[in-house]
Amino acid sequence: MTARTDDSAATTRADLGAVAVPGSVIGVLGSGQLGRMLAIEARRMGYRVMVYSDDFGTGSTPAGQVADVDVRAGYDDVTLLKRFAEQVAVVTTEFENVPAATLNLLAEAGVPTRPAAAALAVAQHRVLEKQLFTSLGLPTVRWRSGPLAAAVAAVGFPCVVKSARGGYDGKGQWVLRSQADVIAAEIGDREIVVEELIELAAECSVIVARGVSGDVVTFPVIENHHVAGMLDWSVAPARLEQRVLDQAVAAGRALADGIGYVGVLCLEFFVTLDGRLLTNEFAPRPHNSGHLTIEANVTNQFEQQLRAVCGLALGDPSARSAAAMVQVGGDLWSGGEPNWNAALSEPGIHLHLYGKTEPRSGRKMGHLTALAPTPDLALQAALAARSALRPSARTAVSP
Repeated sequence: MTARTDDSAATTRADLGAVAVPGSVIGVLGSGQLGRMLAIEARRMGYRVMVYSDDFGTGSTPAGQVADVDVRAGYDDVTLLKRFAEQVAVVTTEFENVPAATLNLLAEAGVPTRPAAAALAVAQHRVLEKQLFTSLGLPTVRWRSGPLAAAVAAVGFPCVVKSARGGYDGKGQWVLRSQADVIAAEIGDREIVVEELIELAAECSVIVARGVSGDVVTFPVIENHHVAGMLDWSVAPARLEQRVLDQAVAAGRALADGIGYVGVLCLEFFVTLDGRLLTNEFAPRPHNSGHLTIEANVTNQFEQQLRAVCGLALGDPSARSAAAMVQVGGDLWSGGEPNWNAALSEPGIHLHLYGKTEPRSGRKMGHLTALAPTPDLALQAALAARSALRPSARTAVSP
């Protein structure tokens, strides 16, 4: 396959090296919390923001609450997309499932799209993603695609079946430990990838930014922990061997350069019990694991995304402090309003809520970040603050 997906393709409005200066309008496809945090950084730097999404709900969207314009329309609405292209200086994305055809249409209308449609197309399809990793020499778990029975036979038990398209936060995945599980799995005729199930020592990620001119910077590697397939907490710097950290950074740079990426991406890894680093998947956008960079790093991942897609010099990704991030899920509202006072009484705690009005179990409502001298202390503080959120932890507050 052809790995390169340079964002220079179909850019006719301005030369690739042109800068979208402060005061310009940044077009963002998607209206979730990542777009919200990007819009906050854009406003701080003097940009205006136009959000475009197919969220047809009656309430405001997380990104729409802080954007200048919140457009609700289909990603296949040619007329409105062309009008959108006429009003923005550059287009970026805040989630990976924007149709590649939408980005292609915008590029053909003359607006730079960063990242390019081809990068999203690969990230949206696990087979193409695995093939890309192989072409770049990045090791992965043993895997097969194709008919379920044949793919399972090739990989063996235990294994994980993943939908080739559309799965996220553990959705669209089935763990199979025997032939009985194969029979019971309700996979239907969807296209799938079968991966060997391995015992993990850890999981980690690296956030990479690549600019229009090809300059690349990486953030310190982040250690991650998932619960039921969803990211639960992250800590940086990752508590892993330097050899593993170096391999993760090298892999992230190889991916960004290999596909001619422009913007911020996250590459996620498994670390095996015997110390091997295996490439899992990539997200062509800022990532939940990078939320801690807002407080902890000289330049956070959202400012870095803005700098990259606007053609500005990339910022310093160095960490000022060790940090940890814990997700705030909708289940914390199950007993009533969370105890914000108790959580924020913990030293070094920072609260981010995403503007979502309907808390429910499994929904990311926000996150807490803790800064501390060491990763262990930061994680301990962040987890304690989240525990304090539960209404049962409520303490009396003086009037």
